[in-house]
Amino acid sequence: MTSSEQSPLVAMVGGGQLARMTHQAAIALGRGLRVVAEHPDDPAAQVSPDVVLGKADDLEALRRAARGAVAVTFDHEHVPQAVLRALEADGVAVHPPSSALRFAQDKLAMRERLVELGAPAPGFWRVVDPEQCPWPDGGVVLKTASGGYDGRGVWFPQSQDEAQEVVAQLLEAGQDVLAEEKVVAKRELSALVARSPLGQVAAWPVVETVQENGMCVVVVAPAQGLPPGLAAAAQELAIKIATELGVVGVLAVELFETEDGRILVNELAMRPHNSGHWTMDGSTTSQFEQHLRAVLDYPLGDPGLTAGVVVMANIVGGVAANGMSMDERVHHLMARSPRVKVHLYGKEPRPGRKIGHVNLLGAAADAPAVRAEAEQAARWLSSGTGLSGGE
Repeated sequence: MTSSEQSPLVAMVGGGQLARMTHQAAIALGRGLRVVAEHPDDPAAQVSPDVVLGKADDLEALRRAARGAVAVTFDHEHVPQAVLRALEADGVAVHPPSSALRFAQDKLAMRERLVELGAPAPGFWRVVDPEQCPWPDGGVVLKTASGGYDGRGVWFPQSQDEAQEVVAQLLEAGQDVLAEEKVVAKRELSALVARSPLGQVAAWPVVETVQENGMCVVVVAPAQGLPPGLAAAAQELAIKIATELGVVGVLAVELFETEDGRILVNELAMRPHNSGHWTMDGSTTSQFEQHLRAVLDYPLGDPGLTAGVVVMANIVGGVAANGMSMDERVHHLMARSPRVKVHLYGKEPRPGRKIGHVNLLGAAADAPAVRAEAEQAARWLSSGTGLSGGE
């Protein structure tokens, strides 16, 4: 193959499951994906033939990865701003750019920018003195401004005294601290969109996300019983945020739906996201293919559903209670629930670690049964328990 015939190469910083699933989409598109991974056995490094070993803060490793690539993108947000700006100064197309990614890296900056955009969000405060930690009616949620994910970096103090203690510990550790008004939510939602460098946008249906201990465990697409006007407002809000911040690629806007019919922005993620894993089997264009299309500045694909309802359930790994290997569990699941689609990440199981997910499609009228079967399948693969007729 001559150089003029070579397919465009994208470099992705991070060797986790998001890069692994993006690699699957790159194969289908006939495109190359170079992965920056810390370890040769990271999920994406296991499957990609083009791996640069290095950490996300290693500028020289990222420069090696960017060599010959049309763009650099990410499977996590933990790349220092100085590194991102150095790549941009080298002429590298960084997607999303550093100017956008900072709002997914720094929750204080995100909150301040959302206020400027008029986006609905909980009240918040920057806390620099434990004695001045606010305590409104209903209490607060404390967060580190950077570095948190899957419930890490988040605290739910039960009293003002406890809040002051947490703040003091975080400040002593050198952390910037954000206090947010505690929201009594009806449920959590996610509005997932993609945006190209030229400004084309595509929005998937708004989904419901179910959290346990700060980790997403189930996603239902579309969110059941969500008023059409509120669903449209959530999509429009996500598109506005992507456009105003200059996001390129996938943006997940995590939302609270309140009992009085409002939506409030909780978090932003500028990459493929757990709330979009259902798109691998339940959307005409998966979030991983769409992210690559956006990064390559190709026309975006159809984000529509391919079934009335799609349910994703995370496989959160531990050692199976019945001693079965994962291969044995998958075998039994396939016999019991042949419509369930299994996606494993190549991770060693341990308690509290996401090691895969399942997707299940069905008719809209059957949504409760579809959800129950998907959750049962994920529980079986997680622990070797709960599969009727299979234990």
